[in-house]
Amino acid sequence: MIELAGSSAHVVVDDLVVPALSSEDEHHLGRVLRLRPAERVSATDGRGGWRWCRWTGSGIEPDGEVTATDSPAPLITVAFAVVKGDRLDWIVQKLTEIGVDRLVPLSAERCVVRWDATKANTQVERLRRIAREASMQSRRVWLPEVAPLTDARLFLGEPGVARADFGGPLLGTFGAAAGSAVAIGPEGGWSEAERAVSPLAVSLGDTVLRAETAAIAAGVLLVAARR
Repeated sequence: MIELAGSSAHVVVDDLVVPALSSEDEHHLGRVLRLRPAERVSATDGRGGWRWCRWTGSGIEPDGEVTATDSPAPLITVAFAVVKGDRLDWIVQKLTEIGVDRLVPLSAERCVVRWDATKANTQVERLRRIAREASMQSRRVWLPEVAPLTDARLFLGEPGVARADFGGPLLGTFGAAAGSAVAIGPEGGWSEAERAVSPLAVSLGDTVLRAETAAIAAGVLLVAARR
């Protein structure tokens, strides 16, 4: 939120009435950011509520009323085939900063990365932590949902989902009728079976993009169209 851009820090708390920092956030404000006592901090519950607080030197105390902010509409979803290394972290971080509401990691037929159930749970929890940190950095008061690992064909079969592919209209120019959810495939492309599930294709431009670039481009176009 632009209104919160001037805060010295922005934190997520469980209870805005009695805001308490996690040990990690307390360390970050005190030892990393080195806030001085009485510096202004904004706190959010991640569900649209927020209030001004003051850093005490070891925590925060309320310094303003709780404000409720409406959820953005329509909600924007970007799904993306999982990729190797820190590129996946970068996708989640940047989509959160841009303002995407729902992030869905996909298991597609041509994905190089394969997670079993245990690793999928561990990786998704890590991505949720990254989204939380990016939400604080970007002053969000609605935290994005990071969905569990989802089979690409199941996601592509949901109503209103468009797949990023060549041959369709530019994403963001087709209006609300096509929905506000887009799926980004692996760098090997969608399989014919996956294309058959979702006949609605949208373009991200005239060049071939890396998977992480495509995800960010989709998020920017959808958020810009919503505004």
